Amino acid sequence: MTKTTRIEDLDSREFIIVKNARQNNLKGISLAIPQGKLVVITGVSGSGKSSLAFDTLYAEGHRRYVESLSSYIRQFMGKIEKPAVDYIKGLSPAVAIQQKVNTVNPRSTVGTATEIYDYFKLLFARVGKTYSPVSGNLVNRDTVTTVVNFIENLEEGLKIQILCPIFKTEKRSWKDELGIILQKGFSRIEIGGKVVQIEDIITFTNTGKIDDDLKEIAKMYEVLLAKNAYLLIDRITSTKTDEDNRSRMADSIQTAFFEGRGDCIIEVFEEGKSPKKNLFSDKFELDGITFEEPSVNLFTFNNPYGACKVCEGFGNVIGIDESKVIPDTSLSVYEDAVACWKGEKMTEWKEWFIKKSVAYDFPIHRPYNQLSRAEKDLLWKGNKKELEGINDFFKYVESKSYKIQYRVMLARYKGRTNCMECNGTRLRQDANYVKINGACIADLVLMSAAELLQFFKDLKLDKHQEGIAKRLLIEINNRLEFLNDVGLGYLTLNRASRTLSGGESQRIQMVTSLGSNLTGALYILDEPSIGLHSRDTAKLIVVLKRLRDLGNSVLV
Repeated sequence: MTKTTRIEDLDSREFIIVKNARQNNLKGISLAIPQGKLVVITGVSGSGKSSLAFDTLYAEGHRRYVESLSSYIRQFMGKIEKPAVDYIKGLSPAVAIQQKVNTVNPRSTVGTATEIYDYFKLLFARVGKTYSPVSGNLVNRDTVTTVVNFIENLEEGLKIQILCPIFKTEKRSWKDELGIILQKGFSRIEIGGKVVQIEDIITFTNTGKIDDDLKEIAKMYEVLLAKNAYLLIDRITSTKTDEDNRSRMADSIQTAFFEGRGDCIIEVFEEGKSPKKNLFSDKFELDGITFEEPSVNLFTFNNPYGACKVCEGFGNVIGIDESKVIPDTSLSVYEDAVACWKGEKMTEWKEWFIKKSVAYDFPIHRPYNQLSRAEKDLLWKGNKKELEGINDFFKYVESKSYKIQYRVMLARYKGRTNCMECNGTRLRQDANYVKINGACIADLVLMSAAELLQFFKDLKLDKHQEGIAKRLLIEINNRLEFLNDVGLGYLTLNRASRTLSGGESQRIQMVTSLGSNLTGALYILDEPSIGLHSRDTAKLIVVLKRLRDLGNSVLV
């Protein structure tokens, strides 16, 4: 802008034009701010920087947005006063990112605020694999397609029977059960490895006579009473099937799954070998455990379905506070690190623990802060034999709570503490059975953003999984890079939003704004480098320029 150009003559498509701003301590100031640029307002304290940026520009942008809403919605938002200014031209929708923690919601975390956790949920629901906690084996659900593929991969010319188990209710006899099966259109069952007509069994049960023709049937009926029987759905020959044969196989297998309540048996007859039964199940279970199918809700701690049943998704509970029980972690157990094991009577617990812990190689002279996780667990939980830990001590105190001195002691050591069930990750236990590259979602939210970025760079997926996860991984990596670029690489996604400082909260909002790819907006930031180490300031400027390059005006 040259000295001879009047502010009224400027194009509002290129400038945000402010005429005669008088808000707070502003003295009728007029100015033009270039659109689509990174602009810094600077000056001494009290010079009116915030009055111009927040109380004038943002306030007017916010007012205009509210005015654009319907009258029904506006009645719930209250009246918004127009700032003291003659006019503002060229004003885009305004987004204010201030130095304050915007949420007091105890469920809000860094992961949810940056939306990274939302992509985690989708990623685990779509490409995560469930592993049994008992055997560590992969849990699979068989489908009609997997069974058809199994048959097509067999050697050609083999005889195959498609079977399923027979389930008899307690109230019905075998005669009645077989009659119902016959009415469904099935004619044969396999008993003890031999196929027999259902009508022959029913005839035998009606007459009760055992002549030469029915001796074999009588023997089979005895086996049937022992429930060693299968319903024969179809007989086929393994071959490179055409579409018609494949359709027949699929229908038979589908019927077997339905009649067998999720179980289908493919019996293969090879020459010179005993018939081999191959069991397929469309039930999602293994090692006697029925697992939940991975879904978005399973990984959502804000939903009753996915939340930890003990802490209800908050990550902490009212319990025994570790910091109160062991106030000085530089002391050892022998040096009275456990505060509740002091005094004439309670010191007996310490002496007993020291005496019995020798057998388990517990280091009684090592400071508490140098103990391993396993050693801390032994101190707190003891074991099922003779060693009693701190948790056993407080169970004893609770059992004596009818006495006032024990109630006082219990209250002294209570406080908010990490949920022992979910380890503070807020999710139900079986959500951690779903893993990607050996890591569950709880492992990821406890990593720092810098560690997560490296984890996803090293992530190996097969071709099918890559196709599913491609778009999700782009969004996750972009947001993790933004977190590191604004100097927040040390934060874990499980960190509660309300525990962040003003500067951290402001930079979290910047990451969310960058991730949303909003264009044509006016971003107003309040000293975004506050609390940031000087070595990270250059990275922050790169992030601000990236926000500008998306097509936004950035006012700092």
